Amino acid sequence: MINQKLIFARAYESTIGPQISREERPVFHLTPWVGWMNDPNGFSYYHGQYHLFYQYNPYDVQWDAMHWGHAVSHDLLHWSYLPCALAPDESYDSFGVFSGSALEMRDGRQLLMYTGVRKEGNEKSSKDIQVQCLAVGDGLDYRKLDANPVLDASCLPEGLSRHDFRDPRMWQEQDGSYRCVVGSCDRNRIGALLLFRSDDAMHWAFESVLARNDGSIGTMWECPDFFHLDGKAVVLVSPQDMLPKGFEYHNGNGTVCMIGRFDPERKVFIPESDQAIDYGIDFYAAQTILTPDGRRVMIGWMQNWDTCKQTDYEERKWFGQMSLPRELSIRDGRLYQQPIRELSLYRSRKVAYEQVPLSGEVRLDGIEGRCVELDMRIRPQSADKPYHKFSVRFAEDEKFHSLLSFRPYESLLKIDRKFSGSRRAFIHQRRALVQQRDGEIHLHMILDRFSVEVFVNDGEQVMTATILTRPEARGISFVVDGQAVMDITKYDLFAGE
Repeated sequence: MINQKLIFARAYESTIGPQISREERPVFHLTPWVGWMNDPNGFSYYHGQYHLFYQYNPYDVQWDAMHWGHAVSHDLLHWSYLPCALAPDESYDSFGVFSGSALEMRDGRQLLMYTGVRKEGNEKSSKDIQVQCLAVGDGLDYRKLDANPVLDASCLPEGLSRHDFRDPRMWQEQDGSYRCVVGSCDRNRIGALLLFRSDDAMHWAFESVLARNDGSIGTMWECPDFFHLDGKAVVLVSPQDMLPKGFEYHNGNGTVCMIGRFDPERKVFIPESDQAIDYGIDFYAAQTILTPDGRRVMIGWMQNWDTCKQTDYEERKWFGQMSLPRELSIRDGRLYQQPIRELSLYRSRKVAYEQVPLSGEVRLDGIEGRCVELDMRIRPQSADKPYHKFSVRFAEDEKFHSLLSFRPYESLLKIDRKFSGSRRAFIHQRRALVQQRDGEIHLHMILDRFSVEVFVNDGEQVMTATILTRPEARGISFVVDGQAVMDITKYDLFAGE
């Protein structure tokens, strides 16, 4: 039987959601049906469709009382909203149904595993109690198990916190058994990832501490993911309170990829390298899926916890959006990301220039738009005349613009939105140290009304940022200090049917 809180949430979103026009949303990036969105949840393939759930407050564009929103897609680019899947309607999740995952069980039902949160204490002094819970359903409606919670403080190794025990990520092994990894931390808030096992996906038991933070990568590790890719074991986490390491980890609360190997005897992950997943401003809580054709695809919340409460979008009926899905690979011990290949099916109005000389400010006929794909290769005009700085301005009008700039002498790429129209002094810039050869760099930009994603050197690094300027600002221009040459291809991106 559906609880009244879920009935009310569904009635509200089905009333308000249709009032938001297509033009008020991105074309390819999923937004909440109404209200607030944060972490992706339950990224899965079930009964011929991709399912994506998300942390959701339907009633306001601010974080509060977490529900699970729900959308489905045939291509990971065009999303249809389904009714709210979960609401905080039980004693163990009265403060919210927090992040988790989904999979198809052997009997054909879809299983959701999420963190239930309740408050312990009084108004002046309270703490979260976090437990792991299950719900089963048919892809539309879900019933929470009577046996919930299935994992609580009694399942934790000694010294780990029941107040920070969250974000279960499930998968099925080749032998048919199930695993999940859950984030936790010790009393000093140093993160650990816990591995649990189940034979039936209903009853779970602790197996090992899969990985521990040595204190060098933030504190608590949220939103873990674990998989194998190109012969390596991979852990994705979103650590809190990171300190910068050179040009890595400048986001405070950001995303980290660790590449290494898995020891099947001890059930532990042994890291060999780590890197930021995204070097821009807005990316968090990455979650992946293995598609039916064998691709490992990742999606993340395209926001930043340090800026999302100071938004300039007060009048908007939604807040928060997901990144483009990205295809993952590992090359030379490093994570590479590319926009999902299905995006190429929605290209139109190709405009291409080769060997364009750049000096000062340059505008090119046909190079404009707010839902476009730009592929740019920049190099010095001659070996003895290196340029000092290359910039592309986008989302530009007479008053506002955002900026991507590259300084070859320092190998620094910067995203900058301080002139985008914000009236608040929050984060507007990020810099990344990138690879280049004698001033040559390859930049692949995707603009979609309210965001930009930049894939650097065939996906070796990515920089993501939301755009504050109104969608009517469509200008794109180039500014070079010195002399450079550019090859550029632009496509308009259209929604399709």
